[in-house]
Amino acid sequence: MRLGVLDVGSNTVHLLVVDAHPGACPLPAHSHKVELRLAQLLDDSGAIGDAGIDRLIAVVRDALQAAEDKGVEDLLPFATSAVREATNADDVLARVADETGVRLQVLSGAEEARLTFLAVRRWFGWSAGKLLVLDIGGGSLEIAFGMDEEPDAAVSLPLGAGRLTVGWLPGDPPAPEDVRALRRHVRTEIARTVGEFSRFGAPDHVVATSKTFRQLARIAGAARSAEGLYVQRELKRESLEAWVPRLAGMTVEQRAELPGVSDGRAGQLLAGALVAEGAMDLFGVESLEICPWALREGVILRRLDHMGSA
Repeated sequence: MRLGVLDVGSNTVHLLVVDAHPGACPLPAHSHKVELRLAQLLDDSGAIGDAGIDRLIAVVRDALQAAEDKGVEDLLPFATSAVREATNADDVLARVADETGVRLQVLSGAEEARLTFLAVRRWFGWSAGKLLVLDIGGGSLEIAFGMDEEPDAAVSLPLGAGRLTVGWLPGDPPAPEDVRALRRHVRTEIARTVGEFSRFGAPDHVVATSKTFRQLARIAGAARSAEGLYVQRELKRESLEAWVPRLAGMTVEQRAELPGVSDGRAGQLLAGALVAEGAMDLFGVESLEICPWALREGVILRRLDHMGSA
């Protein structure tokens, strides 16, 4: 059957269409993506304004049309931190439902971490042993650890690259004191969670997902996306630590010229790098592998599991 997953994230609204059935690998058939930057559309009270809601509704309508055009039989719509944390989340969800018919399921941060972990486990299989999974989004950082398909520990921290850029790095390039302040903040937040994971022992394999990690790996020398999903891509902490001060001294325009860095994500890359560096350092990770599957694939796999057991 043809499934569609509609991901209303902090940076983008992404429709992923796959051909799938229980017990088989989902095969991508179509991708429709719009950069909406919901996390940056919050007003001083933490609400998404009318203009932002109108834009979201228009993007959801376009995604629905794309899903119909591609013959999607079952659409799985969900929203993450930007909608979850908006002070007017209920109003946003109600307007989207009233005007498009789409009822967005709002995932908790822990659910995001668990579903991403499921996708990573299925990608690497049981031979990967105990997994530590890191995922930097626009609004939050998810961390999960475990040896099964359900993680033993899963947390979500308000350390998304978009959120931190808006709140901590106003300059272009940012002031050195702002970069230092953000670095302290990031490490303090991550350090509070390390003990929750360390009691399970050391991971056998450390994996990262998300656009931020893919771009950091690319500028550090990993293979281009055009070389395919199955090429192994790694990010070494030593390389990342060398890149952080370079990124801090660049303007957004200069970062956008780096290999694999899109114009829309260039502004967030430094904040994302500080989060990645902090997580790798505090968890004692020297090298990690990039996984092409993440939250959207986790949502699809969970749906297929439920279909197979019905």
